[in-house]
Amino acid sequence: MLPFRLNELILVVAILVVATLTALLDSNHNYLQNPTDSLIEIIRQTSLLGIFALGAALVIIAGGIDLSAGSMIAFSGTICATFMTLIAPGAMRGEDSLSVGVIAVCIVGTIMVGLLVGSMHAWLITIIRLPPFVATLATLVGLRSLGRVICENVTQAKLGGKSTQIQIYDEKFRYLGTTVWIPASIFLVLAIAIWFLLRQTVVGRHIYALGGNEQAARLSGVQTDRVKWLAYCIGSLTSTIAGILYIGDQAVADPQTLGRGYELNAIAAAVVGGVSLQGGVGTVPGTILGALFLRAVIDGIAKVIKTGADVYEGLIVGVVVVVAVAFSQVRQALRTGREAFPGALGIVTVANLGLLTTVLVSQLAGLTWALALGATVTVGLAGVKIWEHFRRGGA
Repeated sequence: MLPFRLNELILVVAILVVATLTALLDSNHNYLQNPTDSLIEIIRQTSLLGIFALGAALVIIAGGIDLSAGSMIAFSGTICATFMTLIAPGAMRGEDSLSVGVIAVCIVGTIMVGLLVGSMHAWLITIIRLPPFVATLATLVGLRSLGRVICENVTQAKLGGKSTQIQIYDEKFRYLGTTVWIPASIFLVLAIAIWFLLRQTVVGRHIYALGGNEQAARLSGVQTDRVKWLAYCIGSLTSTIAGILYIGDQAVADPQTLGRGYELNAIAAAVVGGVSLQGGVGTVPGTILGALFLRAVIDGIAKVIKTGADVYEGLIVGVVVVVAVAFSQVRQALRTGREAFPGALGIVTVANLGLLTTVLVSQLAGLTWALALGATVTVGLAGVKIWEHFRRGGA
């Protein structure tokens, strides 16, 4: 348990560092002038991200991968809006309001559809024997197109004109995503439920065993196909719930743009939180802290850069994922005696990482900071290489 606790402690420190830097570098000083509003917004956004990051973490711990989270969010949001359009077209034109009963029926129906998608993933992986990467990549591409087809046909039939979007006018439904307590409560309940499943049940031990070594788990009597089915259904369920909340937050169901790239955010939150992409390793508290760290970074970018911050979001998330995985691998290499920067390739790698740091920081904070940080990274990595060299006897 020590590596998990250490990783979580590092994340807590990293979150505090990011928050401090954001408060100092933000010219509007939002964190200092409006701390309560800023905290509430970060909690809300962290909860929305954390809901489907928990599902992604569970799938990865079980030794799989789910690339469809973003498309699943878009598809489930479209399905929920479609159900509401079919049942109450007047309310979807802004002429009336949705009843609580209609909203409940549409949410339950959408959740059922999400579970069907998760079951399809499990069938493709366990029966057809497709690699998880291929199976979920297919739905990553296909669900958005299917959602658009459904959206266009339903709007033409019920709203009087073909459209790729369905607007949400009802304030009761929008309240699901715009308030903070509903996403936060759902996130908390899901976190507790998944933590209990992983840590306090036999099924949870089977999930870790499956991710650690599927062959050994199968020989030990674990029903690996059933465990995979459970993991992928939970993964699709969490993305479905997030999709419902996101269309309430954004007041529109748009299968073309909703949730685009969110699968990377989910994987990033899980990996930063200590979940191993090799499977069998990870915790719920770590995933929660990973989601909080990622949202703090994204929020910090938006507040510091302001105009065009979304341009850097994908870049930063990608770098965070690579750094998190690389840190884990380097730590393992040092522990087992392998060199992290062996031979001539190690020298080139140190130079590349220093140059990359300089380029990235120069785009965000200016050339002076870039040169200083780039030089620091290069010297630090060079020190690691020299230490490795002498540790192995200078060979």
